[in-house]
Amino acid sequence: MPIKASQLIWSNGKLIPWEKATVHVMSHALHYGSSVFEGLRAYETPTGTCIFRLHDHARRLFDSARVYRMQIPFPLEQIEAACKEVVAANGLSKGAYIRPIVLRGYGELGVAPRNDVPIEVAIAAIEWGAYLGAEGLENGVDVCVSSWQRVAPNTIPAAAKAGGNYLSSQLIGMEAHRLGFDEGIGLSPNGMISEGAGENLFLVRDGILHTPSQAYSILAGITRDTIMHLARDLGLEVRETAIPRELLYLADEIFMTGTAAEITPVRSVDRIPIGTGKRGPLTEKLQTAFFGLFRGTTTDKRGWLEYVDMKNPATASSPTSISAATG
Repeated sequence: MPIKASQLIWSNGKLIPWEKATVHVMSHALHYGSSVFEGLRAYETPTGTCIFRLHDHARRLFDSARVYRMQIPFPLEQIEAACKEVVAANGLSKGAYIRPIVLRGYGELGVAPRNDVPIEVAIAAIEWGAYLGAEGLENGVDVCVSSWQRVAPNTIPAAAKAGGNYLSSQLIGMEAHRLGFDEGIGLSPNGMISEGAGENLFLVRDGILHTPSQAYSILAGITRDTIMHLARDLGLEVRETAIPRELLYLADEIFMTGTAAEITPVRSVDRIPIGTGKRGPLTEKLQTAFFGLFRGTTTDKRGWLEYVDMKNPATASSPTSISAATG
């Protein structure tokens, strides 16, 4: 999906014009994948524009940086404030996709970086629709099991959301598209289901939700965690477990989750229809609960929505939860 440029990007502590947000071609991250990043969404709600689970995303950004020994030169609270600021400054009141990135910059060419390689931080906010297509949210998508496996846990840490990890995702996704599918699913090194190229995976069998545990080379997604909470709120049983490939074909329902994909039903795997070949009732029920957080029909009892002051970007840096703002 093409990027729709915004006016401003937060870069190393200040807002700069979109076209000025550049890095040197000899930056360490460009050559060796030494970056970590996040993807967040802001939604228009009945009480204003809100960022979903901002603190959890910011915390994971710092966790990913810690794994790669990258010292982010700003406190977590300032990164959270900057996410709000860049949404407000670009006037994205109808919603936005937010991309914070931390990278090793220009300093040296050695693979193992020294402490004098600068750490750069940027945060962009753009308009971006459904990752797997707006129609896919209702009608479902067609996926395949990829010939490419996910990385083993003793090679690249899957729990860190690092730029280099997504070379694996590119191979899975490109293979799927070449074969005429919307998305691909990777297996873990031991042959169990892992995750999609950029999404976590759930399957429904006899009313029970199954999802691969973190032992199967997944990124423990924040949307994945959200769905598990909402499912349990609805009285559904959720099992984090090992899922062999053949269970995909026997599932009553399958859906993918992620900040970009949100909750996207899967209507077929390897050309085998799943259930009735369309969005299933539990998937639809969970979509209703999830999107209800932003429509005001699902109570935000965990304080997941962070209010953005769109009228005054300078004060958007004041962390205020929507629950506090609305009393």
